[in-house]
Amino acid sequence: MSLSLCCDIWIVGSKFGGNNNKKGRSHPASIKRSKLLLTMSTSLPFYLSFGGCFQQDKMEMSTGGPGMSSHQQRSMKRRRWGGLRQQWKLLGLFEIDQQHEFYSLTCMMKEGLAAAIQSTIDNAPANELTDEDFRLEVTQIHKDFTMETFAGPVFATLRGSLGMTEQEYQQSLCSENCYLQFISNSKSKADFFLTNDKRFFLKTQNKREIKFLLGNLKIYMEHLRKYPHSLLVKFLGVHRIQIPRRRKKYFIVMQSVFYPDDRINTRYDIKGCEVSRWTEPAPEGSHIIVVLKDLNFEGQFITLDQQRSWLLRQVEIDTHFLRQLNVLDYSLLLAHQPLHHDERHQGLSFATLIVRAKKSVNPGSSPIHMNAATVPGAVVDEDQLSLSETDSGLKKPHSQDASRSSSPRTCAKDAGPASAEAELQDFQAQNRRLLPNLKNPLHIIDGPEQRYFVGIIDIFTVYSFKKRLEHLWKRLRHPGRSFSTVSPQTYCLRLCQWVQDHTK
Repeated sequence: MSLSLCCDIWIVGSKFGGNNNKKGRSHPASIKRSKLLLTMSTSLPFYLSFGGCFQQDKMEMSTGGPGMSSHQQRSMKRRRWGGLRQQWKLLGLFEIDQQHEFYSLTCMMKEGLAAAIQSTIDNAPANELTDEDFRLEVTQIHKDFTMETFAGPVFATLRGSLGMTEQEYQQSLCSENCYLQFISNSKSKADFFLTNDKRFFLKTQNKREIKFLLGNLKIYMEHLRKYPHSLLVKFLGVHRIQIPRRRKKYFIVMQSVFYPDDRINTRYDIKGCEVSRWTEPAPEGSHIIVVLKDLNFEGQFITLDQQRSWLLRQVEIDTHFLRQLNVLDYSLLLAHQPLHHDERHQGLSFATLIVRAKKSVNPGSSPIHMNAATVPGAVVDEDQLSLSETDSGLKKPHSQDASRSSSPRTCAKDAGPASAEAELQDFQAQNRRLLPNLKNPLHIIDGPEQRYFVGIIDIFTVYSFKKRLEHLWKRLRHPGRSFSTVSPQTYCLRLCQWVQDHTK
């Protein structure tokens, strides 16, 4: 018996066809559909919606026929299977099982991460981080590879500040369950993996990006200390794996913005511009995952009511920080799901308020409570934190800061009036909000009808000389239209303006 695979293939925004830039128009090259009897490698940036069935003979697939070397057998498996097996129902995610081309790599990553995390468990980092901790590189030698961990104590401290135990982190990253591969239409050549519980992302990075992250790690940590409810993606580990006779591979571990994603129905990647910012949506009724873009969102709003002013200010704070790093081309990830009836109309009981207030100020819920000597810098006054209208170029909202209206004043009522007032001022200066009593609370904001997942990712693109030349070329190529390659200041202001224009 031979493998028979019948499928409908939708190719979206990949190298097979460019993105259509205008809403409502369909360019023949932007999406192609065909019924094929074949298999295809999962390394291609496409999305699949499967129909039909398959038949297979395990013995034939495992042996690959007589007279074939082990290398030829592995090559044949990659060509025939490409990692596509029973887990096609995982909505755009592909289980990395034993037939997958990345199975060996991900097994080594798991083994290396398990040893690195166990080392942290056995040797807990000190309360105070030193400059050496930021420069620390630890190499662990395994049977078939070596794994290097960069700035391990720093990331361990950050994980702890997020209320995450090392055992919990290890269990998610190193469980027996297979990783999932996320098929992305990203222009980069990075590979994306998810833990089986979809809580953590692992992404391969090039050496320049890793060097940039580690070089700015101290001020990144300082930013999270000043603004513990920041929307910036939370980096939880940086590693390098070396397999004999192969190139070194760098990868980072991040907290997924879209966790838990059980009920998410729409996802967006927002850059605040229009060129190449339209993606053909998935066919109606299809279960494939397509991350939509700016032009797909036109005519819609993020409805938050009281928390709108908090979101505007936090986006402004975070993008201002990225502007100082001379960074552009980052994305505002956005997803939403409808609230259940009981979630929309639940009363805020005293017990619930206490739990949420504790989550908002608890040392285990934000990096702000690390020892003051951990990272340089102190919490500055609110006046210093507020970005002036001249600096931001945005019209300030007239409503009061949501963090003020929802501040957990009850937390400090047992302390003296002076102490309570000081804590409240810190709460406002740090732009905290009353976090939801949910998993991943730093990236979840509830509106009246919808629950939103919001985060800022891809913060490694520096406005280099090459990017300046790209900016000049795009000005000629797209006159009068907005595109992503602009100066960090323009990029920052434009994204803030997009959020202001699309929230209410």
